[in-house]
Amino acid sequence: MFSQAVEYSLRAMVILTASGNEPLTVQVMAERGQIPAPYLSKLLQSLTRAGLIVSQRGIGGGYKLSRDPEEITLADIVNVVDPMKRNPQNSLGPSVAKTIGILHQKLDHTIALVESVFEKTSLKDLQKDNVGTSPLCTSQPLVNLDLNAGQHRQSP
Repeated sequence: MFSQAVEYSLRAMVILTASGNEPLTVQVMAERGQIPAPYLSKLLQSLTRAGLIVSQRGIGGGYKLSRDPEEITLADIVNVVDPMKRNPQNSLGPSVAKTIGILHQKLDHTIALVESVFEKTSLKDLQKDNVGTSPLCTSQPLVNLDLNAGQHRQSP
């Protein structure tokens, strides 16, 4: 239902929320969110232009939220990256239009419900809802790089 750009942007914003006010580099965020760094860099530019995050140059620089996580909704993020598209009016002939029109109404209603939930859900809400569970974005590697993990020692 959502584009890869939306998924990655939401991950990045959750990571920034978890970092508090500490700026994070693209590399750190890419690693934590399992996001390709070049793609993330472009998404962060869009989020910066929209005023959702700020960038700091230099040593200790990186990206951080521009305001309190309670003030940034999921809808704010989605609307910057890839706004949800509402169903246009049907332009088919009258015999098909009624059935398709009903389907479009149902789909449009569903999208409106999702939009409503996203408008009411802040980054802070996600952080609160995640207490006591595994992180939304784990920083665990996808592959175990321990080359000795599969070897067994024989006793002498």
